[in-house]
Amino acid sequence: MVSGVSDLFTTPAATSDKPNPEEPLAARMRPRSVDEVAGQGHILAEGKLLRRAIESDRFTSLIFYGPPGTGKTSLASVIARSTGSRFESLNGVESNVAEIRGKIDQARTWRELRGETTVLFIDEIHRFNKAQQDVLLPHIERGVVRFIGATTHNPYFHVNSPLVSRSQIFQLEPVPTDDVVGVLERALADDERGLGAMDVVVEGEALQHLAEKSDGDVRKALTALELAVLTTQAGDDGKVRVTLEVAEESIQRKAVVYDADGDAHYDTASAFIKSIRGSDPDAALYWLAKMLHAGEDPRFVSRRLVISASEDIGLADSNALRVAMDAHQALEFVGMPEGRIPLAHATVYLATAPKSNSAYAALGAAMRDVEQGRTLAVPAHLRTKTRKKLAAASGETEEAMRYLYSHDFEGAYVPQAYLPEGRVYYAPGEQGLEKRIKERLEYWRSRRENG
Repeated sequence: MVSGVSDLFTTPAATSDKPNPEEPLAARMRPRSVDEVAGQGHILAEGKLLRRAIESDRFTSLIFYGPPGTGKTSLASVIARSTGSRFESLNGVESNVAEIRGKIDQARTWRELRGETTVLFIDEIHRFNKAQQDVLLPHIERGVVRFIGATTHNPYFHVNSPLVSRSQIFQLEPVPTDDVVGVLERALADDERGLGAMDVVVEGEALQHLAEKSDGDVRKALTALELAVLTTQAGDDGKVRVTLEVAEESIQRKAVVYDADGDAHYDTASAFIKSIRGSDPDAALYWLAKMLHAGEDPRFVSRRLVISASEDIGLADSNALRVAMDAHQALEFVGMPEGRIPLAHATVYLATAPKSNSAYAALGAAMRDVEQGRTLAVPAHLRTKTRKKLAAASGETEEAMRYLYSHDFEGAYVPQAYLPEGRVYYAPGEQGLEKRIKERLEYWRSRRENG
């Protein structure tokens, strides 16, 4: 109880507005309100459930999960500040049952003597064992503390069911690049918490590079920005200039000339597909690596592979389409960065597969006939029963309307006209499995021509 009383004379971390200059920039720039939280519009936009719960001060237990740097700790602190609560934190790696009980005792003392609520934030809650998690349950139910847990793991698998059932679960997403840029700009302009007191000039492409290469991790972007500024010597005019080269060094990732919707995007994608078509797996892998490094949407790449599998490989190896589709589905299933593995698998398979565009070319020829030529009528023997009756009424002979069922004949084939005027569109090639298709088709066509 003594520790709880003495804690009454300390300033709760969640309500302290004065920044500590010794803290890293990422810590100083933690958001102080819901509106300052970067990204997470899917749970924090106006009218969303979590925002309504915060604004109405109607929540008991919350669990946030998502990648590092997406704002789980910051959001917990903002909630405590917004609801006028004390903020106490523990870490699942370092803390034990005694420390949990100590924090709960402090929370009970504050509630009894001051009538104030405590938010108990536990980072990496999945690291607590079952006994440690169970310690929290009765105190959450009695309202001694408001519990907020954070984890990079799916809580439905890595947190005990009783704790999950007492909590509302919210998934945080990587922060969009534009929102990361906004945080960096705010840090550069903030005289009190950020770098505004310094005369710093950051090139636009350098700022964009830091935001893109942080992969949605705001903490990583702010750390790189701080490193870039503090390690760059001021010029003769007293200004600290952060160039693209400095940004590359600070975040340790090279910038690639690649505009997501401009020439570099289309030229690189074109080189990728043409390398596959040209059966050069080495070139195809290089262009794939460039696109992924530059931040290209991997789904764009997988879609291009699916198209190439039919357009360039086609019937020479129909398995290519299955490989491309499997790669696309695997990417969706495992996500990035591991998703690049099935993309590489499919790229090499398609580049080394036999090539044929005969089916695609045949469709193009048929499309031109449909668009430019006379529309052909469906032969009487291929029409539906209703249409056959109409044909009979109009004077068509019974023989003209007789449809021959292929499976009633040897080899499941019988010569029969399926297209008036006997047009030919598909010309199979000699590559891969299509050579066998060509032999089969030549036999069928010769029987049809010979009646």
